[in-house]
Amino acid sequence: MVHCFKFDDKNIVLDVFSGSVHLVDDVAFDMISMYEEKSKDEIKTFILDKYKDREDVTPEEIDQCFSDIESLKENGRLFAPDRYENISIDLKKKKYTLKALCLHVAHTCNLKCSYCFAAQGNFKGKSGLMSYETGKRAIDFLIENSGYHKNLDIDFFGGEPLMNWEVVKELVRYGRSVEKEHGKNIRFTLTTNGIGITDDVIDFCNKEMHNVVLSLDGRKEVNDRFRVDAKGEGSYDRIVPNFKRFVEKRGDKSYYMRGTFTHFNTDFVNDILHMADLGFRELSMEPVVASPDSPSALTEEDLPILMSEYERLAREMIKRNREGNGFTFYHYMLDLTCGPCIYKRISGCGAGTEYLAVTPWGDLFPCHQFVSDPKCRMGDIWNGIENTGLRNEFAQVNAYSREACKDCWAKLFCSGGCAANSYHGSGSITGVYDYGCRLFKKRIECALAVRTDDLSEDEIE
Repeated sequence: MVHCFKFDDKNIVLDVFSGSVHLVDDVAFDMISMYEEKSKDEIKTFILDKYKDREDVTPEEIDQCFSDIESLKENGRLFAPDRYENISIDLKKKKYTLKALCLHVAHTCNLKCSYCFAAQGNFKGKSGLMSYETGKRAIDFLIENSGYHKNLDIDFFGGEPLMNWEVVKELVRYGRSVEKEHGKNIRFTLTTNGIGITDDVIDFCNKEMHNVVLSLDGRKEVNDRFRVDAKGEGSYDRIVPNFKRFVEKRGDKSYYMRGTFTHFNTDFVNDILHMADLGFRELSMEPVVASPDSPSALTEEDLPILMSEYERLAREMIKRNREGNGFTFYHYMLDLTCGPCIYKRISGCGAGTEYLAVTPWGDLFPCHQFVSDPKCRMGDIWNGIENTGLRNEFAQVNAYSREACKDCWAKLFCSGGCAANSYHGSGSITGVYDYGCRLFKKRIECALAVRTDDLSEDEIE
């Protein structure tokens, strides 16, 4: 399977199953696009007619291009066979070793963002803070069920985790005290809205946190439309100075500025560039997760605008990269020389099997986006997984298990898509969130355009 697309003056050919990416001229682009559907004679006739005004397009040149295509095919870099469908069936079956937990240390928040999927922090339930004892048991539960995994991940999440900061610090210290005796290495992550950032938070995070996610929606007027406190006052002026101090002291350690775009800022590239111009270099901007009847929800009419914005972002990133003033955009991060292993490319994030969310009271859910739905409760950290049927259902979800993904060129980049988005968009984790799929495919095309701009031919192929 190949995917051929154009981006400005680039003709890009992605070979889906080998992962090879080829930059080709117009003639080769047309020939590859038709190669599996037309005979050689039909292709040659079409090319000679289409390019009849070009002296360099001759029967001999076309034959040479056919030879090049066939050589790439023989070498497994073009029209490579699908080697993964047969192994996908048993890839996650009965493999229930945990690798990561999302610890909801606070089901409360000091902001009241109206678009918040977590219902302003309490996930449509009661507010509460995780106790040290519950968090300690969650860490033990992760270690006990981690099997062969050496590197484990724990994300402190909310609500707003800094509202339970002392417990966060105690849990990190506990994890550090037990990881080595069990042969584990725990990578801690924190997600924060920035209101509670202090020097203590900065120093501790820069010492202990493998990654930190900082929430900012971009321009002041955009951020302060939704990211407000209980009095309705915007957060921009309070959090941006905190984030600047944090990042300045962060050094070369990982962080992300993470924003959300909605129906009200479909020109979201302006928000990304605003954050870049503030000096932040690790950026992410996510589509809002909202009910279709919400005023902030993205609409069908928004889609062409969003597609154009992703293209505009790619052009700006190429420009800034060439000028030596580039930045990273999470959805455009592609490693064309190695990338994730085939297991992850087929099975995805591991929600419900390798990755679980833990509420302040120790209940287990497939991931943080399922916590508000009692039907998705899987068990707890004391008794383990009780809803084995739901776990088994998650274990079978991958890039090959959804019928709609069968012939999709992007499936080894999205792993079949986000199970939570599928669940909320279609009512089933085996369904497809079509709107999200269309956005994702555009992002991958733009990501390929950015990545191929500064790679040599050898590195690309």
